[in-house]
Amino acid sequence: MTDKELTHEIIGAAIEVHRTLGPGLLESAYEECLARELAVKGLRFERQEPVPVTYKDVKLECGYRIDLLVEERVVVELKSVEALPRVTEAMVLTYLRLSGCRIGLLINFWVPALKDGIHRYIFQRENKA
Repeated sequence: MTDKELTHEIIGAAIEVHRTLGPGLLESAYEECLARELAVKGLRFERQEPVPVTYKDVKLECGYRIDLLVEERVVVELKSVEALPRVTEAMVLTYLRLSGCRIGLLINFWVPALKDGIHRYIFQRENKA
């Protein structure tokens, strides 16, 4: 499955959750339901996946957690807030950098139409010459 197909499947599952539950619930409820939808689709995922920080060759457990890591390739960060804080985008990009993943989805379930709450990120590694 290509990255595009995989993100399409994840977004479809999120839309189904939003269509069924609507906006306004806690993030944890959406995570539980999205995990169920991903499982029904046969996608592999981890919930609350720890993301360690490596500092000068020392691995530090700093408490960072990815809401959902799908097929070991896509970071999915879930929110249920009226307005996304500006730091949220930086957080997703940091999770991508630390996890080694290239694609991230930020999904805010608070919005009336979920298409307005989906943000896709692609992390480009810097070439070190």
